[in-house]
Amino acid sequence: MSTIKQVADMAGVSIGTVSHVISGTVPVSEPLKNRVLEAIRLLDYHPNHIARSLKTRKTRTLGIVIPDMTIPFFPKVIRGAETAAQKHGYSVMAIDSNDDEKRQGEVLSLLRSQRVEGILLVVASGDDSLAQVARLLESGLPVVCLDRLPGGVEVDSVCVDDKVAAEMGVRHLIENGHRKIAILTGPLSLRNEQERLRGYKKAMQKAGLPVPAELVWEANLRQEDAVELCKRKLNSASNRPSALFATNGVMGMGALRAIVDCGLQTPADIALVTFDELTAEDVFRPSISSVVQPAYEIGFQATEILLQRIQSGAEAAVGARVAVRLPATLKIRESSGGATAPTAAGT
Repeated sequence: MSTIKQVADMAGVSIGTVSHVISGTVPVSEPLKNRVLEAIRLLDYHPNHIARSLKTRKTRTLGIVIPDMTIPFFPKVIRGAETAAQKHGYSVMAIDSNDDEKRQGEVLSLLRSQRVEGILLVVASGDDSLAQVARLLESGLPVVCLDRLPGGVEVDSVCVDDKVAAEMGVRHLIENGHRKIAILTGPLSLRNEQERLRGYKKAMQKAGLPVPAELVWEANLRQEDAVELCKRKLNSASNRPSALFATNGVMGMGALRAIVDCGLQTPADIALVTFDELTAEDVFRPSISSVVQPAYEIGFQATEILLQRIQSGAEAAVGARVAVRLPATLKIRESSGGATAPTAAGT
C-alpha cells in the first residue's frame, strides 16, 4: 500500500504539500497540484480519512436522513445534496428511516457516532420527531430540515411554499368546474401537511365553496392505509366528491389504487391532482396531474445552508434561522380533465 511519503517523493514536493492538495484547505499552485495528483494516480494512493479526521476533528462528511428511498422525490433530493457537497469537498451519507421515528432516532445516533459534521433531515412522522430535532439542535450539530418540517421547533429549512402550491392545485380543479373537492392528507402533525391543508381551504374559500369536515381525509404515510381510507370514502356514491387533491406522492398513489379498486375512472368519475409526481407517471393512463416540487434544488440549497452553518462554527449556531421557500409547478395532465400546460407558483 502506497504512503503519503512515496507520493511526496515521486512528485518532488513535501509531505505537507501533498496534504494540502488532498484536503484542499491551503491553496497550492496548479503545477505542483497536478504533479501531486499524477503521483497519487500512478501510486494508487488512498488517503486515510479516518486517521486525518481524528487529527483535525473534521470528517468532511454530511448525513442525510429520508423516510423512504423508493419515493421518486427523495433520490432527486439526494442528488442535489451530493452535487452541493462535492463542490465543497464533502461527501454525503444517505440513510432511510423507513418513516419510523424510532428508526430515525437510531439513525441520527449512528450518524453522530460517525462524526458527520451536519445533518440534512426529512423528518419521519410521529410525535418523537420534534424532540429528536430539538435534541440535535441542543447538541450544537448543524441541522437543516427539508420537505417535511417539524412543527413547534425553529430550525433551518428548505421546502416549497406549501400553502401557495396546494392552493394552485386545488384552484385548477375548481376552474375545471368541480365544487365538491376532497383532500387526502398525511399526518397533520407535520407542518408541511398543515400548510397544504391551509392552501386547499384558501382556494375553496376564495371560490365560496364550503369545506365540511367530511371532505378532509387525514391518513398516515402508509400507502396501504391511504388505500383503505379512500375506498371507504369513495364507496358511498351519494357522498362521493367529484375531485380529490392528495397532498403527497404516497397519498396520491393510495388514492389512485383506491379509485381502481372501487371500479371508478379518473377523471370521468373523480378527478385527481397529487402533490408530487407518481412513480413512472408518464406511463399512467390517464396521466396524473401533479404539483411538482424542485427536488434537486431543495437538496442543493439545503446543503449549501448546512455547509454555511458548519463553516461559520459556533457563531452561526445561535443566529436567525434560515427558511427558504421555493416555487412549485403545476403539471396539468389527463387525470384532472384539463389541458396539458404547466403553471408556476411561488412566493
